[in-house]
Amino acid sequence: MTSKSMLLSISLAVAAALASGAVSARTEIQNKGSDTLVNVAQSWAEQYGKINPEVAVAVSGGGSGTGIAALINGTVDIANASRKMKDKEIKEAEAKGHHPVENVVGYDALAIFVNKSFPLNSISIPELAKIYGRDGGATKWSDLGITIPGCKDEIVVVSRQNNSGTYAYFQEAVLGEKGKFRQGTLDMHGSKDVADLVEKTPCAIGYSGLAYATEHLKTLCISPEKGKACVKPTEDTAFDGTYPIARPLMMYTDGKPKADVKKYMDWIMSDVGQCILAKEGYAPVRKISCK
Repeated sequence: MTSKSMLLSISLAVAAALASGAVSARTEIQNKGSDTLVNVAQSWAEQYGKINPEVAVAVSGGGSGTGIAALINGTVDIANASRKMKDKEIKEAEAKGHHPVENVVGYDALAIFVNKSFPLNSISIPELAKIYGRDGGATKWSDLGITIPGCKDEIVVVSRQNNSGTYAYFQEAVLGEKGKFRQGTLDMHGSKDVADLVEKTPCAIGYSGLAYATEHLKTLCISPEKGKACVKPTEDTAFDGTYPIARPLMMYTDGKPKADVKKYMDWIMSDVGQCILAKEGYAPVRKISCK
């Protein structure tokens, strides 16, 4: 090897070593869980990377149950959840030396979606229970006195998979603590899948986070009882709790956030982070002014 070639090889080796050192010095925060939160979590991660390039936040979805399971096993720094951790999950985590701490980062209105051809603008909680509940009694739209153009009457009931926090919250809020879902629901992996199916299916009804509402869907106004005044799902009605199916959105950490995780969580709770949440269609934890 000539001295010139040797010098080039050494230079390349040094450059590779420096690059490797730069990569290894970069902190990576693992963030997994709720599909409801995944879009805003990705937006947070991208924007935070611009102001703090020494920290990379790796975001993935899979549902609240997936994120919580990862926290229990100690494989993530932050678990996103659209439902509270169950007592048995907290005990399981503590048995493995992990101590889940709940951090409420925003609020969401769980929206009820129907096809644009749906003739009504509202629905009641008891009617939803008849549609979604086991032995609820409504398998056809005519059971509720509803006729939908282009629909052969059978209700296409769209739900989420049971590892979803949205599934768990809907079950508790609409079907009751001991209520069970009817059999034969179409269980979607993600919130966007729910919206896409309902958009294309005149007979369908589905539920998802308000952030997944589009102009191609009808988002129903919800009343606590048939015949009573309904409330529309909005950021304001999610924040003040007047919407009947409003819920907190949470990020669980192992103990109180520390070091880079604390800095990241503090930034999420800042006006900048909360305005990113609002832009994605959720309600911030406090009243703020966003440009």
